[in-house]
Formats: sequence, C-alpha cells, structure tokens
Amino acid sequence: MDGASADVVRDAIERGDALSGIDGFAGEVDGRLVRDVVGRYPLFSEADDPTAWSFDLRDLSEPDPIPPGHARDESGDEKLWTLPNPTPYEDAERSIATVREAVVASVDAVDCDPAIAFSGGIDSSILAARLEGPLYVGGFEGSHDVDAARSAAAALDRELHVVEFTHADIERGIPALVEATGRTNPMDLQIALPLYLVAETAAADGHGRLTLGQGADELFGGYAKIANAPDDHRVDADTVRGAVRETIDSLPRQLERDVLALRAAGVEPVVPLLSDRVIESALRLPGELLATEDERKIALRRACEFLPAEIRHRDKKAVQYGSLLAREFDRLARRAGFKRRMSDHLERYVESIAAGDR
Repeated sequence: MDGASADVVRDAIERGDALSGIDGFAGEVDGRLVRDVVGRYPLFSEADDPTAWSFDLRDLSEPDPIPPGHARDESGDEKLWTLPNPTPYEDAERSIATVREAVVASVDAVDCDPAIAFSGGIDSSILAARLEGPLYVGGFEGSHDVDAARSAAAALDRELHVVEFTHADIERGIPALVEATGRTNPMDLQIALPLYLVAETAAADGHGRLTLGQGADELFGGYAKIANAPDDHRVDADTVRGAVRETIDSLPRQLERDVLALRAAGVEPVVPLLSDRVIESALRLPGELLATEDERKIALRRACEFLPAEIRHRDKKAVQYGSLLAREFDRLARRAGFKRRMSDHLERYVESIAAGDR
C-alpha cells in the first residue's frame, strides 16, 4: 500500500469516508486494488488482468489506471467514494480562517524538511516560508520563473538554487518522460519536463523528497477559466464553484503524470496543499472567495498573512511558460523540421525523439 497502511485504508472503506485524513493512498486491500478519491498516488493493473498490478506503468504491458475513488478486482471497478459537495460557509472570515488553519497545519506537518520546488508564486512561497528545505527553481535564461523566484527568495531571506535548462535537457528528457508516463502529448511533457529537470538536480544533491505546491490552483480558483465561468469555453459549469469542481476532477490525471515524472527523476513528491484538510477547507469556499475577474485564489491569499504582501498578491505563469520551456520546445521542433504549418507538429517531434530518430 502506497501512502497509508492497509488497516487505515480498510477503515476508510468501511466508514465510506472520502476525506478521512489519510491524505492519499493506492494499493491492494483484501484482494482489491483501491485508490483515493483525488488520485494522489498512481496505480495500474493490466487491462485484462487486475491481479497483475503496479505503481509503475512500465512494469505492465497494457497498464490501465485505477480510477480515483474506486476499487478494482476481477469482477470490475466499484466506486467507493465521491468527493463531498458541502454547502459553503456564509461567513467570509470563518472561511478564510478555516483555510489558514488547514494550510498551516498541513505544511507544518511535513517532516525532514525535503527540498522545495520554488517558483516564487504564492503556493511555493507558503512552503518556503514554513519549511527549511532548500529551494530549487528551473528555467531557461531570462525566464519569468527564475526572476520571480529570485525576488521571492530574497523577500523570504532564503537561498535559492537555480537549475538552468538547456536544449539538451529537453532532448534527453522527452524519451525519459514518454517512457515513465506513457504519454506523448506535448502539453503533458511541457508541464512535466520542468518538474523532472528540477527534481533531477535535487536528487543529485542528495534529496529523496521534493515538496510542491500542486493542487492549489485547482482547489482555490487559480485559473482564468474559473474566474470567467460560465463564459469560458474551457469549462462546462455555469458558476465559479462549479468550475472549481471541474478542475478538481482533472487532478487525478495530472497527478499521475507528475508523480511518475518525479519518481523517474529520483524523488518522491510531497504535496501538503493537497491534504484532506486543505481540500475540505477549499470545498467550503463560496465563489466570491475563489476567483473574480480581478483576482484569483482570493481566500488563499487572504489566509496567508505570514507572507510578504508582494508575494501574496503576485500572479504566476503556468510552469511551461514561466520557465520558457514551451517556447524552446517549439523552437527545437521547428529546427528539427517539424514546422507549425504541419498538423500536430509538436507531437510528431516528440514521437520522433521517443523512437530514437534524432
């Protein structure tokens, strides 16, 4: 069992607790494969044989992920848990205080001070302000993430390790990540590559665990598409709370990719902002404390008064853009002859590298 003991998971199954305080798990219990409701740990079985399973898809010939919140055995998949949909708190101060208590308790519970993936945004700054592990940021020269991380580290009076990416890193990282994640989608790889490259350096420096701020954007309304609901074509929901729920539902597939990428780099991810108590606090937020046209992650920003104001109110770019990796990824593809006018030029570039054609 990954993330918890079998006895603890068995109790959660018997009680029907979707958020039982275990903070994620996956594995075999009483002859069934089970995975927590948010999918914080990946788990696969052979598509035609659920008795053959692994945490690593590379161990299987036709890996089929266990759906989050489900159990699987030879009779098929059974849904055990559904993420709660509680009524939001009416009192704003209570909502913010609940978020603050959950975030502080979850981050402070991290032991052994693992290394921290640090971009200078509010999510990773929460970790850096409360944990003592070394800070790592990655990007190409002149990237937004490196500049933002430097200024935030200075504001927090922390030393920063900068991992400067190269084209060679992209070219060697692509086949490693295709093998580790089973994905050739360019967007997946552009997101995973910065994490993988930073994690490689942290592992080489002797760190076996890497703390990340994963989940905060999904839980607390960090995306423009959430603030623009229902007018954004990228979401089906007609409310901000509904749009947040949609993005939370996207987490299992994202986490599967990221965990597999980080493990391939030699570290185990630590994600305190995806603890059960943080998830519970986020699910209680009304739409006006999630996102508006003018501000995102409103409750989280107000809850983290221990951060300097310049960090609390800072916007952040997605990692593939903030690190400039997406730009250089495209540049390498075009140099290799895969022009933008070609259909799926980036995926064709990925497939050529993964096949060893370059």
